[in-house]
Amino acid sequence: MKIALIGYGKMGKEIEKVALSRGHEIVCIIDVNNQEDFESEAFRSADVAIEFTNPMVAYNNYIKTFKAGVKLVSGSTGWMAEHGEEIRELCTKGGKTLFWSSNFSLGVAIFSAVNKYLAKIMNQFPAYDVTMSETHHVHKLDAPSGTAITLAEGILENMERKSSWVKEEAHADSELPIHSIREGEIFGIHSIRYDSDADSITITHDAKNRGGFALGAVLAAEYTATHEGYLGMSDLFPFLR
Repeated sequence: MKIALIGYGKMGKEIEKVALSRGHEIVCIIDVNNQEDFESEAFRSADVAIEFTNPMVAYNNYIKTFKAGVKLVSGSTGWMAEHGEEIRELCTKGGKTLFWSSNFSLGVAIFSAVNKYLAKIMNQFPAYDVTMSETHHVHKLDAPSGTAITLAEGILENMERKSSWVKEEAHADSELPIHSIREGEIFGIHSIRYDSDADSITITHDAKNRGGFALGAVLAAEYTATHEGYLGMSDLFPFLR
């Protein structure tokens, strides 16, 4: 498979290693200094582009990739509130293809499925209140993390007494608070805690390195090469449905 990389930071370099180890070819690498390469023959020759950048540039990267007629896998977060509906519609009605996830780790996919199942159980026990905390490296620009928001949405779907998530402290019983910490070079820790007067239950995912995220992104690219539309981790891993 021919892969283009958009963003060549630590994640981009890790994805390059994994893609090459699985027999794929990197035909184009686009970073801040060569944006004109979105219009290059090399970029247009890619079967799939993989994009890991930041909230400020992700949307424009999507539009440029779609214009070039290239399918896209992206792990960038922080753009959905403003552009989510437009991008989704371009994929569902406009013939474009985006595989998007807030987190490509297989471990996080499993954790997400456990999170939804646990929320469904805890829906029956109102004595337990639920909170979430997430910790990432100091370079991460968005808070809460996209993964935390996805996990929160999984809880809201399965717990009738919670109707929305909020940053930091909850002001109403129906709110799910997410506490965000930015320190050091932490790859990502997400903890969900159910607390009652009698006891507490906590589930945690702790990423040890970028390898799991990179492998998931390449697996998503392999899937996207033969599929179309607005895709996500539940397409790649049906146990998430």
